[in-house]
Amino acid sequence: MTEQASPDGLAEQLRAARQWAGITQEQLAGLSTVSVRAIRDLEQGRVRHPRRETLRLLAGAMRLSDARRAALELAVEGAEAGTVMREAYGAELAPPPQPLRRLVGRTEELRSLTSLLATEHERLLSVVGLAGVGKTRLAQEAALMLHGRDRTPVVWVDMTGTAPQPAGPAGTRSPRSALTGWARSLALGGRGLDELASVIRGRATLLVLDGHDTGPHLTPPLLELLHVCERLKVLITTREPHRTPGNRMLPLGPLPVPAPEPPEFPGGAAAPGASLTAGQPAVELMLSYVGHMRPDLMPGDSLVRTVARISRALDGVPRAMEAAASWLLLRSPAELLRIAHSTPLDVVDDVTGDAGGDGGGEGLAALLVAAVARLDDGPAALLGDLSLLPDGWSADEAAAGLSATPASVVRDVHALMLRGLVRRLPGEEDGAPRFGVLNLVRRLAAERAASLVPATALVSS
Repeated sequence: MTEQASPDGLAEQLRAARQWAGITQEQLAGLSTVSVRAIRDLEQGRVRHPRRETLRLLAGAMRLSDARRAALELAVEGAEAGTVMREAYGAELAPPPQPLRRLVGRTEELRSLTSLLATEHERLLSVVGLAGVGKTRLAQEAALMLHGRDRTPVVWVDMTGTAPQPAGPAGTRSPRSALTGWARSLALGGRGLDELASVIRGRATLLVLDGHDTGPHLTPPLLELLHVCERLKVLITTREPHRTPGNRMLPLGPLPVPAPEPPEFPGGAAAPGASLTAGQPAVELMLSYVGHMRPDLMPGDSLVRTVARISRALDGVPRAMEAAASWLLLRSPAELLRIAHSTPLDVVDDVTGDAGGDGGGEGLAALLVAAVARLDDGPAALLGDLSLLPDGWSADEAAAGLSATPASVVRDVHALMLRGLVRRLPGEEDGAPRFGVLNLVRRLAAERAASLVPATALVSS
């Protein structure tokens, strides 16, 4: 069934559009061939059912964009949102959100994601990673490239629990909220299939479900939409991997962090001629946060080395580093480094208490606690054991040290890596890749593993 648009706001929409165009009622009448009296009646709310042709003449005279034209038509009592959206649908009506900051250090990940989005047969993709690693920002950049290069409409839906809920086509004057309202309902297993399918049809479209962390990622209505709209692609950002048929998962880890200072340069002294930030996106990003929060701190070698150690202690997680930088209002860089090493969760939520970002309003510390708590007992026990090892272990070494079968360790390490709790370290040793547990979750992992011991002992007895 096609939704009806809101009867309220036509007068306000038309008056605002005319003022935006910078013309009087008399000038609009002359440009549109619509009488001054008719325009006056519309702007005073005396006419609730204007002809669509009248609105089109007015919109053309004011040179309204497709989005403004659709908003004007949706404000008419009895206007069918589906009909309006079908005629106005395009790149201008459905743009991705504009990022507030530039993307740092994700060149390869962006290339991989945009390459998959450009592939005809890859239609369902999931960017999976720990809270705060930058999944939303990467998806924004990829969507912007697709939108700008190919003029592809992007229906961006914030799926977090605290996202403002669109009023839906029956109570909105915004064409964009009509699209997102249908898509959000569809992603949660509700209605909206007929409306979205009739609008998108055979048009290449990217649907982004940002923060889709609850329930199945591919509900039957969403799957049906993919079948009906053959040029539709769906991109999901999520903290939890889900095995869905046809889903291509792209794990997103934290930014690469600088290696510990080699012993031949005691005290963190750099090698002669070496740059302290070249090729170090985590350090570059952390320095930008520090510079904005404490512009009085001069970025000399000593500060840069301290910032590099802080970024390493916080595993290169952008949200953690941004929050930690806010603590420089109260702490010195050296104090911040000490806390980041010993109790990093104490600084991953900023001093304002405003969680923001990934997680729908929850603080990063709470999201990390939840990530470890969601693990099954097997991976949780392994993560606790691995958290006691220094970085740089291989899967075979871990299996030998824990008296476990290599196959079981590899399986569980793979699951931990998909969730972003274990990272692969650069380089290899003896031909074997090396890994490490994130510093942010070491203590959480040990506590979760310890909680499993009494239950295991009870079963054994």
